Amino acid sequence: MTNLEFHRRRSVEQVEVGFELAPKFDADGLIPCVTSDAQSGEVLMLGWMNAEALRLTIETGEAHYFSRSRQALWHKGATSGLVQSVVEARIDDDQDAIWLRVKVAGSGASCHVGYRSCFYRAVPVGPKAGQALTFVERERTFDPQELYGNAPNPTQL
Repeated sequence: MTNLEFHRRRSVEQVEVGFELAPKFDADGLIPCVTSDAQSGEVLMLGWMNAEALRLTIETGEAHYFSRSRQALWHKGATSGLVQSVVEARIDDDQDAIWLRVKVAGSGASCHVGYRSCFYRAVPVGPKAGQALTFVERERTFDPQELYGNAPNPTQL
């Protein structure tokens, strides 16, 4: 458990233009977190944080998330070595979303599937709507089977 305490939300003015960190977690106790590469600006992932993950991220300078599928706190890179060092953390205007700018250790990948970004496929829109997803990252940065062992291979799903 950490010592950092968040402020209680008292007013719109306090939340929107004040200097106190008063994050608004959803009914499940989570807040969304967009994570991007500090140098390129590329979006790497969208994760979720509970209060403890946000506190640990702020206190340690390394990204922590809450895994909704595992229902557990998750220190990004603890298993893979692809630790996300926080360069800057921001909160949006009504304090219900986080944005992290990070440097990623190792190969620079952030996706457990082996790609640099979790957003490695494009969704056709407009006249192309309904067509197949397009891979915008063609090569994986690492082999998830080698790194994680029994991790699912997305090409076999």
